[in-house]
Amino acid sequence: MHRLWLVALLLASIRLYLKDGEYHTVREYKVEGDRVRYYSTERGEWEEIPLEIVDLKRTEAEIRQREESRKQEAALIDAEEKAERDARREAARVPVHPGVWLVDGENLTELKQAEAKLATSRGRTVLKILTPVPIVAGKVTVELDGETSSTVLKNPMPEFYIRLREDERFGIARLAKKKGVRVVDQISVMPVTNEKFDEIDLVEIFRRQVGDGLYKIWPQKPLAPGEYAVVEYTEGKGNVQVWDFTIGK
Repeated sequence: MHRLWLVALLLASIRLYLKDGEYHTVREYKVEGDRVRYYSTERGEWEEIPLEIVDLKRTEAEIRQREESRKQEAALIDAEEKAERDARREAARVPVHPGVWLVDGENLTELKQAEAKLATSRGRTVLKILTPVPIVAGKVTVELDGETSSTVLKNPMPEFYIRLREDERFGIARLAKKKGVRVVDQISVMPVTNEKFDEIDLVEIFRRQVGDGLYKIWPQKPLAPGEYAVVEYTEGKGNVQVWDFTIGK
């Protein structure tokens, strides 16, 4: 005894295959005894053909395949929508003003921006945001006072949110210690052309954009004990912004 088939399509139509390889485009069909009754989308009416000339196996296989594809597509759309909702919730956690926040579970701690200074042969001056480096051929260094940061972290894999002030480069820098200071950047200023080249010791990081100008960053490998900073800068401009921290032993 044949099974009763009734397919109500969510898709526009299906192919009711015949054993000779041809097919009818139908909206739905059902097996009634030795006949197959179907609604033709081409002619807009119900029709019947002998069951013995219908390739039900191929027809059913295509229906299952299309249904599985539909389910996978729906699951993908659901996953994308969930990711967008999660991203919006995540972005809403972070204050709207530019800065850097340390992630501690569900808690965020804003890091204080350090006062960076430019050191040249003429002395040291406080680095102003978005102010170009004075044009002096040779080496200019960006430094922080003190040999260690007041912000000490025990976790060698810290995570941060950074909300950019401008569309600039950013990352986590390893700072070099000198007597009484930490060096963030060494800027080479070329004679004649006055071109500037930054030498920031950036560690390898993962980054994920959470919103417009908002990123989550974290190191690819545990940071060794030492001095570090989250930095934002424009290549060749010397307007480095710094949020320093120490990885303790």
